[in-house]
Amino acid sequence: MAEPFPPFSTPPVPTTPQIAPSPGVPPLMAVLWPPPAVAEFHPPLRPNFGHIGKPIFLRANHFQVKIPNCCLYHYDITITPDKCPRKVNREIIEVLVNTHKEFFGQQKPVFDGRKNLYSKKALPIGRERIEVNISLPGGDSRDRSFTVSMKAVAKVDLELLERVLRGEQMEMPFESIQALDVVLRHLPSMRYTPVGRSFFSQPEGDPYLLGNGREVWFGFHQSIRPSQWKMMLNIDGEYLFLSLILFHYLP
Repeated sequence: MAEPFPPFSTPPVPTTPQIAPSPGVPPLMAVLWPPPAVAEFHPPLRPNFGHIGKPIFLRANHFQVKIPNCCLYHYDITITPDKCPRKVNREIIEVLVNTHKEFFGQQKPVFDGRKNLYSKKALPIGRERIEVNISLPGGDSRDRSFTVSMKAVAKVDLELLERVLRGEQMEMPFESIQALDVVLRHLPSMRYTPVGRSFFSQPEGDPYLLGNGREVWFGFHQSIRPSQWKMMLNIDGEYLFLSLILFHYLP
């Protein structure tokens, strides 16, 4: 007689080990306590440079920016009446720098058109606000009066950015990137018409008309960005504008 099939056995149900929670932890959270540790993210480094193949020339829109080993001094600016266009704010600061040598001397600080002013040397301005009255010529033969309030904010060390690019620290000093961006955008903002992060200029000679009161202006986009081993200046636009900007800002 054939032997009967052996009885089916139910596999044991795995049990979750009970972990005594810390005081104040709900019972339902006991199996999840303590929470798992979160590993820090470290991006992989470039292993090496290539040596095989034939070197070629590439035309790129990213250019290396050499960072000076120095500090920039950050100042907060408040212009009253407020809500003026950036162009007017820049004119106000330009008059301020040219007429109040007791603060600026021979320095030419940079300004973002809103709140932030940077200088290479410390100005005789502390953390207590000081106010200066500035006048601009108006269209109806009457001067427009403004009040400029200034105070010191911080000392920006550009060496911190170099340490990140050398791989000596992981935390990116965004205040240093912001300061460099204001420095590189100051002169184009004074010479061209800024629109967002781009700059435009009216074409010389006959305009490129599109009809209905519209015409074409050519310009370029500019931004500074950190890469793995150096700071890069990204420029998109016409070649003539590229040549002009590189002449002013790149070594």
